[in-house]
Amino acid sequence: VQLQASGGGLVQAGGSLRLSCAASGRTFSSAVMGWFRQAPGKEREFVGGISWNGGSAAYADSAKGRFTISRDNAKNTVYLQMNSLKPEDTAAYYCAARYGSISYYRRHYHYWGLGTLVTVSS
Repeated sequence: VQLQASGGGLVQAGGSLRLSCAASGRTFSSAVMGWFRQAPGKEREFVGGISWNGGSAAYADSAKGRFTISRDNAKNTVYLQMNSLKPEDTAAYYCAARYGSISYYRRHYHYWGLGTLVTVSS
């Protein structure tokens, strides 16, 4: 699976962005997809993940109630809708894929895209 994230940009605090992750490969529809982020000087952290059929999702505490992950297997795309953005959400955002169940651990994801930068101004 090859992944490419897009949709990042500069937004004011309280605003919204929707990130997309386009995947290539015939096995996308059976992959668990995750979103991670990495702020300058910090470790890459889990944001959220979605099951292969979109039937279940999991979120980091920092994302709950503000971020929503969805996927469209017909388009080989997973989305991260981010609302009520805060300056602390500023980071490079990465999509990742694995086969199995949703995992919060970076090391469990085998396929990664390049990041897309989100900057939230105060």
